[in-house]
Amino acid sequence: MAKSRRLMADQLKKADLVIEVCDARLPHSSRNPELKKMIRGKKHLLLINKSDLAEEGLNRAWLSLFRRGGETATLLNGLKLNRKDILNLIQRETADLVEKAKARGVRKTVRAMVVGVPNVGKSTVINHLRGGNIAVTGDRPGVTRASQMIRVTPYLELMDTPGLLWPRLDDQEAARRLCYIGAVSDEVVDLYALAASLMEELKAAAPEKLAERYHLTDLIGTGHDLLEEACRGRGWLLKGNEVDLDRCCRVILDEFRGGKIGRITLEKPEDSESRKEAEAAPSAADPEGAE
Repeated sequence: MAKSRRLMADQLKKADLVIEVCDARLPHSSRNPELKKMIRGKKHLLLINKSDLAEEGLNRAWLSLFRRGGETATLLNGLKLNRKDILNLIQRETADLVEKAKARGVRKTVRAMVVGVPNVGKSTVINHLRGGNIAVTGDRPGVTRASQMIRVTPYLELMDTPGLLWPRLDDQEAARRLCYIGAVSDEVVDLYALAASLMEELKAAAPEKLAERYHLTDLIGTGHDLLEEACRGRGWLLKGNEVDLDRCCRVILDEFRGGKIGRITLEKPEDSESRKEAEAAPSAADPEGAE
């Protein structure tokens, strides 16, 4: 991550526009809090991707929140990206730069850097804009290993960058949620604890969808209890009627990531605003915050 950050900082010097991609199911946690400091006032476009996997009403609420905050943002359906709309947004955001160059007698080539945490669909967006599979894609983090320049039109180039997480994931809730969407490799996390935590979040966010998908008769108990009940409900059993928790954990994570449980958003705009207020408030132990 430190190497990716240094690489991005260097490439930012060449960029006219930063296109940030986040996941509509986690519009807060899937945005790198360091990015705003890094781009230092550069033109910025936020693409809220995978909106087809998130709740429609909350998609609109998040979009409204970002726009009220002064951001240029739009929703993207991960399966049916509207190429023309995205190109029009890029053109609109960089129109003044193009006009300034034109006044000097130069036909400017716009360079846009595509950034985001791993596995939010950056390369898929680039491929769609390019009209072919130029950027390597995958359903796991770390597929894009190095920056690459991709020409989209005669006067538009995109820079595809490796997914960038922040060096320290102090916010454990955000860290877990990034693991849910595969932004962190499954090989370095406890899948059983992760799946149990996801079950508890799904119980709160989408209880009916959870119960229907895994044939749960009730939603009483911890995430661990729900995993065992899901094993019995879906028939994931070993010899002796023992539950196959390994299979259960992997399937549940895969099905959430693929939208098979339903359209689910784990974060609400009001939660994000409350979190920002808490972060901005002075600490009780902070002498500068004391009156």
